[in-house]
Amino acid sequence: MDTLHIAIPAMDELEYLPQTLQSIEASVFSGKSSSERPYTVYICVNQPDDWWNDTAEHRRICESNAALLRVLEECRPSCPFVVIDRSSKGSGWTGKNFGVGWARKVLFDNILSVAAPDDLIVSMDADTQFGKDYLQSLLDNFAAHPEWVALSAPYYHRLTGDDGTDRAILHYEIYMRNYAINMLRIGSPYSFTAIGSAIVVRAESLRKIGGITPVKSGEDFYLVQKLTKMGPVGSWNPESVYPAARFSDRVFFGTGPAMSKTASGDLSSYPIYHHSLFTKVAATYSLTDELYHHDLHSEFLDFLQQQFNQSDLWSTIRNNVKDSNQFRRAFHEKADGLRILQFLKQKQKAEPIPDIQSLRENLMLFLTDARCAKEADNGLEKALPEIQAADDITSLSTATLAILRDTLRDMEMALRHTLA
Repeated sequence: MDTLHIAIPAMDELEYLPQTLQSIEASVFSGKSSSERPYTVYICVNQPDDWWNDTAEHRRICESNAALLRVLEECRPSCPFVVIDRSSKGSGWTGKNFGVGWARKVLFDNILSVAAPDDLIVSMDADTQFGKDYLQSLLDNFAAHPEWVALSAPYYHRLTGDDGTDRAILHYEIYMRNYAINMLRIGSPYSFTAIGSAIVVRAESLRKIGGITPVKSGEDFYLVQKLTKMGPVGSWNPESVYPAARFSDRVFFGTGPAMSKTASGDLSSYPIYHHSLFTKVAATYSLTDELYHHDLHSEFLDFLQQQFNQSDLWSTIRNNVKDSNQFRRAFHEKADGLRILQFLKQKQKAEPIPDIQSLRENLMLFLTDARCAKEADNGLEKALPEIQAADDITSLSTATLAILRDTLRDMEMALRHTLA
């Protein structure tokens, strides 16, 4: 009988974590799951140890973490949980090893010390909400897909009612979903959206890749990328998670920093990439069988050779595989999600296309795909005149941004479901 191990890093989460624990309890005791499946929740309350004697804000976070530890000690949840204290004086992070990446590593390492091979590790954030059927849906989905090594679950940020916050999260989601739709459209193995609160992985799969790499930012992206190189990562689940839309500067990139940048008017780090850039990647995908036999040139291939600074990049791979199938797999390990994103950024910087133009032209392309077109309801039709007339994406109303986000979400989910 498989166990669900739910991993939650927590720093300054006194306001949010109790609500997340309530979601977990409601989901654990929904329907058949309570009697048939064991669950354990792991919480790593953390911050650097020297914050106790640092700025007033860092001291406040330490005190907030101390209060959270007291709350966790006093509460008696219906499902068992393990608290890992990396925040009390003398227990916090020291040196350069700190941040959410290290918190997830400590959580995952603790879980792997007790988990059976087919147990599921559910990565969450302390501000994650979800419906009562979410956890059972994960069990059912992995049972139906024994080939999956992991799942990049669907997500959706609920709006807050604060216009500045809502506009920031809507723009970030539009950026993310435009990227995901295009990656799904070209059939990239890396067509996942890495959200730390929406990753589920089999324990044995995590063991095989050596656990998580505790980078300070983007640990979720690098984790799913490593898993994709190992085996199939699912992208469809009938239930979603609902992370909070929050400004944050705790990490270098991710939802919080993206919101802060977009709210300040800096959209440069999160552009709406034009569909033609992804088509350049897809064109190279179509050449891999030919590339197995001899060197070729394409914009993406030339970019990869520059990145690896290796003139005999493909001949080296050819000498280490026995057929075109193995070569294709090796090619995708080189041309991974990071390299694709770097290619997009380089091309966007060299020949910038305005976000509003990319958005309009991408929507027109998406609407030619029957799977996406059926998700464009009357809401998008009503919003199109404003989109067509806009000089800049920042001039779009919040209502139109919300329609765009929801339309792209539905298109993405249709593609995820079709390709599952």
